[in-house]
Amino acid sequence: MPKMKTKSSAKKRFKLTGTGKIKRKHAFKSHILTKKSKKRKLALTHTTTVDEADENNVKLMLRLK
Repeated sequence: MPKMKTKSSAKKRFKLTGTGKIKRKHAFKSHILTKKSKKRKLALTHTTTVDEADENNVKLMLRLK
């Protein structure tokens, strides 16, 4: 059997934390930033964790499951 490959797009977008959670960046911070408030842009800068509902799909893409 051939090896299972990870999805390259997922590999670039997600990182694992020490406790096994998956970190992600916020969307909507790449362009059209003039109409967004400074507070909103600052909030989008910080990373967050993947929601429990999506965690299984992300783990499959990263071949962690």
